[in-house]
Amino acid sequence: MASFLLALVLIVAFIALVIFLALRPSKPAFYLQDLQLRRPISLGDPSLTASAQVTLASRNPNDHVGIFYKRLDVFVTYRDEPITVPVSLPPIYQGHRDVSVWSPVLAAESVPVAGYVADAMKQDVAMGFVSLQVKVDGRVKWKVGSWVSGSYHLFVSCPAVLTAAGGNATVTSLKFGQPTACSVEV
Repeated sequence: MASFLLALVLIVAFIALVIFLALRPSKPAFYLQDLQLRRPISLGDPSLTASAQVTLASRNPNDHVGIFYKRLDVFVTYRDEPITVPVSLPPIYQGHRDVSVWSPVLAAESVPVAGYVADAMKQDVAMGFVSLQVKVDGRVKWKVGSWVSGSYHLFVSCPAVLTAAGGNATVTSLKFGQPTACSVEV
């Protein structure tokens, strides 16, 4: 009887391993397509006030696994300090090989930052080169057939370089360079 139960457990474990290896879910790929500063950044001390529109795309690389985005919060950081308040995106389901695009407006009335961060950003704007990060923090679930997994933490970081077209730079004259791939952790 014990050998029968052991054999049954080994068979079930082997089948589970084969199914996992065949369907192994890959993490989604995110791309930052655009970042526009919609109103000037007010460089008060010790806070920054910014408004931006971000265009993000996500692609599900899986052939047999869908992705539920349960919660996604998007915000912009400068030198690892948030300069916009997180904006929640609506929950969606992304089917096999599907692409989803979001374009939220990120705004902040006043986000407190360290004084040196506000000064550094003011200097970067004056030089015509600002390096920002668009970040996404959320929860995802995998779906195979009718089975839905537990919830997993998703963290996405997208580099965004804004440069001046030439000459004297103002925040409103800075332009986003080119679409970039983002790092994704699940």
